[in-house]
Amino acid sequence: MRALISVSDKTGVVELAKELEALGIELISTGGTYKKLAEAGVKAMEISELTGFPECLDGRVKTLHPVVHAGLLAMRSNPEHMKQLKELGIEPIDLVIVNLYPFKATILKDGVTRAEAVENIDIGGPTMLRAAAKNYQDVAVVTDPSDYEKILAELKADGQVSLDTKFYLMQKVFMHTSSYDTMIADYLKKERGDHSLPETLTMTFEKVEDMRYGENPHQKAAFYREIGKKKGSLVDAKQLNGKSLSFNNINDTNGALELLKEFTEPTVVACKHGNPCGVGSADTIEEAWKKAFAADKVSIYGGIVVSNREINETIAKDMKSMFLEVIVAPSYTEGALKMLSFKKDGSMRNVRVLELADISEKQPAEALDLKKVNGGLIVQNIDSKLLDGDVKVVTEKAPTEKEMEDLLFAWKVVKFVKSNGIAVAKDLQTVGIGPGQVNRVWAIEQCFEHANELIGPDATKGAVLASDAYFPFADNVEAAHKAGITAIIQPGGSIRDKDCIDKCNEYGIAMVFTGMRHFKH
Repeated sequence: MRALISVSDKTGVVELAKELEALGIELISTGGTYKKLAEAGVKAMEISELTGFPECLDGRVKTLHPVVHAGLLAMRSNPEHMKQLKELGIEPIDLVIVNLYPFKATILKDGVTRAEAVENIDIGGPTMLRAAAKNYQDVAVVTDPSDYEKILAELKADGQVSLDTKFYLMQKVFMHTSSYDTMIADYLKKERGDHSLPETLTMTFEKVEDMRYGENPHQKAAFYREIGKKKGSLVDAKQLNGKSLSFNNINDTNGALELLKEFTEPTVVACKHGNPCGVGSADTIEEAWKKAFAADKVSIYGGIVVSNREINETIAKDMKSMFLEVIVAPSYTEGALKMLSFKKDGSMRNVRVLELADISEKQPAEALDLKKVNGGLIVQNIDSKLLDGDVKVVTEKAPTEKEMEDLLFAWKVVKFVKSNGIAVAKDLQTVGIGPGQVNRVWAIEQCFEHANELIGPDATKGAVLASDAYFPFADNVEAAHKAGITAIIQPGGSIRDKDCIDKCNEYGIAMVFTGMRHFKH
């Protein structure tokens, strides 16, 4: 039996080679791997001795040779194949231990040049892997050091690697090479500044962890991360306390973080089931927290809270008195972290406490938003804009400076409310949020009802209202007037815009059009 070993990741390779040598397996190796094995006293044949051709072009050509690939691809059950090998003086290769040039590690380095990245595109490695995997019935091919122990155990027990294991290893090879090629294609696309949606879409992600279950207990789930630096994203967060994040935790927390990124001033966002339930901005983070909590003291129970400033003991003291699933902030004071992590008796609290240093870092505008549908995928650029130019005052009455401040605050919030979505705000605090209704009037009425129930009967008086899409009828303005709304921000664009404007003028409500909507389905 012969094994070819050529690895960039040399984890455990010396130990593996020694075990293979002890089993009487002849070893063939290349370049740096050969040198490392030789230094460790492992006997191996250098690849140029096998091929009769020296490594050349700075190592770019080593294994691209018929002696190697005929030895990999010859089917042992095919008499004609074996006859040809004998005539050509080529011996089969039965075991391939190969992993690829570190392309990912290279492109993730700060200041990497295009030349460096291209030089780390492996050619011979993928070719060997694909050849060996294609002939999986006869060749065991290993790309992952975590599989070394498995093949060694089978070789020691049975003198060969089982067909089932070879098939498993074949699958891993093609997953590995497809991911590798996808990383290269993605890098080149970004290097060219190409933000188009391509004719064929390939993407690769790495598993962060398996989850206990998905959205519901009967669904399997796992958390994956994109390849690359993802500052400000949940995959970069450092968990300081609590059990692993669930599927719903991740989905909800991501939504809360994306809303938080719209704000530069001290802001706290409370989120439940993917919708904001309380948002507050202020001069201090303590005041922002009070506003977010006061906006909906009921729905925050079991919810997500994210802050764009450090959490201190004052805030932590409030937080620890309620049940929260997840808390995310750029940092925590030592006292705050202790309060959030431990109960009075010294036992651990269940709340998941995450630290995200670059919490305000936004996704690039060309980032993609993906939605899986049965039989396909719909893809779009993320909704990266808040406004497209200045807002347009369309009523006789213009918003006051304070109203405009609240209108823009509410517009940021409603961008992340499920459609049909309504957000009502006053003094940089949400006082009502109406998400996900099939009728916009229902969303408005629900918003007002919850505001009056949770905050008080006059909660909406003097407040402003934001709608994620245009008002189809003037009845929306009618409802807003009854609730005491003084200003409205909406996209405009309805064939009945004039009816809505006239109704606002009748009631003395200021209204501005943004010219762009923020549907969130």
